[in-house]
Amino acid sequence: MKKRKPKLAVWKFASCDGCQLSLLDCEDELLDIVGAVEIAYFLEASRATVSGPYDISLVEGSITTPHDAERIHKIRKVSKYLITIGACATAGGIQALRNFKDVKEFISIVYANPSYIETLSKSTPISDHVFVDFELRGCPINKYQLIEVISAFLNNRKPNIPSYSVCVECKRNGNVCVMVSSGTPCLGPVVQAGCGAICPSYQRGCYGCFGPKETPNVFSLSEHFLKNGLSSADIVRVLRNFNSYAEPFRKGSEAYER
Repeated sequence: MKKRKPKLAVWKFASCDGCQLSLLDCEDELLDIVGAVEIAYFLEASRATVSGPYDISLVEGSITTPHDAERIHKIRKVSKYLITIGACATAGGIQALRNFKDVKEFISIVYANPSYIETLSKSTPISDHVFVDFELRGCPINKYQLIEVISAFLNNRKPNIPSYSVCVECKRNGNVCVMVSSGTPCLGPVVQAGCGAICPSYQRGCYGCFGPKETPNVFSLSEHFLKNGLSSADIVRVLRNFNSYAEPFRKGSEAYER
């Protein structure tokens, strides 16, 4: 009897689709994934769908509407493992900047007929609504990390994803620290590795695409920024980016906003 392939589903919520494209960008590796699983639901790649339940669900995007808040519960019920991918799904994304303001003001300014807009007051990560088995961060995610996560869950082991900071990647690349050498503000000390330290490699500070690392000392870094000439308003802007609503960054920015 032929063994059934595990079913993989990919779901989209409020996002730019960049993390789903990272899966398609796997190219040669994607053939191995297709060989190991049945891609049962992935509208970015195909209109053909297979009904659940699903062994692995990859979820991109944040929850921003009442409809999505209901839909994610339905997806959780038909998924053995639910893995969130990208800054939107794990921290609310760039759209979570609305969380620091009154979204009703934006609606009345942007839309001619605000009465037709149905939205929540905040953009929130998937984990605020349902249990998540694993969070893969990044804006966009690292495609090799995605392959590692899928492989790990297919083989019932823990994903080998680094929890250390971007600074470690800088050291491995032989980069000169931009903060030490030129005083450039950089979030590298508090941001999780995964990008390969792209921005510091080009003498730019880290923007925090991969979100906070384990136990980040955001306050200490912010105080360093203050001593080097940044204002409190500057610190708020630095922390409010792709992962602005991740708890360490959110609390850090709110502390300096006051």
